[in-house]
Amino acid sequence: MAFMSDVVTAPAPAVIRTPLTYKDSGVDIDAGDEVVDRIKGLLKRTHGPRVMGQHGAFAGMFRLDYNQKLFKNNYRDPVLVGCTDGVGTKVLLAAERKIYDTVGIDCVAMNVNDLIVQGAEPLFFLDYLGLSKLDPEATAKMIEGVAKGCEIAGCALIGGECAEMPDIYKPGDFDIAGFCVGVVELERVVDAARVKKGDVVIGLRSSGVHANGFSLVRRIIKDAGLDLDRIYPELGPDPLWKVLLEPTRIYAKPIIKLLSGYRKKKVVSGMAHITGGGLPGNLCRALGPKVDAVLDPAAWTPNPIFPFLREHGNVAQDEMYRVFNMGIGYTLIVRPTFADAVCTKLARMGETAMVIGEIVKGSGDVRI
Repeated sequence: MAFMSDVVTAPAPAVIRTPLTYKDSGVDIDAGDEVVDRIKGLLKRTHGPRVMGQHGAFAGMFRLDYNQKLFKNNYRDPVLVGCTDGVGTKVLLAAERKIYDTVGIDCVAMNVNDLIVQGAEPLFFLDYLGLSKLDPEATAKMIEGVAKGCEIAGCALIGGECAEMPDIYKPGDFDIAGFCVGVVELERVVDAARVKKGDVVIGLRSSGVHANGFSLVRRIIKDAGLDLDRIYPELGPDPLWKVLLEPTRIYAKPIIKLLSGYRKKKVVSGMAHITGGGLPGNLCRALGPKVDAVLDPAAWTPNPIFPFLREHGNVAQDEMYRVFNMGIGYTLIVRPTFADAVCTKLARMGETAMVIGEIVKGSGDVRI
């Protein structure tokens, strides 16, 4: 009886594959390490003797209670104040123009300008960058802007995060946000309950659009066919993109210095940072339920960019005031007998300060 022999199949040749790395998936660890090295000096410039720990640590440390012999400040009844914010869609214009440092200043400004409304001194800041690709030079530029903002504000940049996420962000896109902590003496906390009928509203001039309303700005540019590279004479000598990317003004040092000059008298009864919602949507947050703020728009001239946007976008005036700061980036509510003195003090510190309204009996609204 005959038997068929077993058929032997030869094994398939082995496929030689290059080992897969994190970089192959879009995340470059070496680039991240390079950024950490590049920014060491930037962070150090913002540090004072209260900052502790080493560069590159897992978390930053800041000394709050300390020996008064070594430092000029000390707190008897400290209240910590914290806030977080970002720059919004202004980053899209920055990414398109490849201008990375100005939005870092914006990020600090949007936080510290909120913080000082409570009367708090900014202590330290941390930033967050979400990126499509971690380009060490561009990323260092972003952090350079954050460090510059911290220097202007007088707070320490003690850490942050750079997250390279190519699956989340399109090539060239990025986002930036931050977190700030400050401190104020309990008895010096600015409270809306202090605002009274007869108080005066003082406005501090903005540097431009700041970092609010850019979704509308970009829509106006698109619909009106505006050229970002063009110099429009009514806006001054700079091209449109540069006017729009002008960093948000940081009011921290002048406001803290002003408040520290009135340790016994509570001259300032309220403050507001004019961000998204404009004057009507932010100044009302500084009012109690029994008063209104009545503002006189003839008391100041908006920055040229605002009538420019209104005209080219066919935007109603009420809508302009609801979206943009319209030239007033920060407001103080002060006792009437001190209004002139406060304006003079702020002018000496480099601010353009003017009386723009008064507090009347009402229900917590802002009337322009």
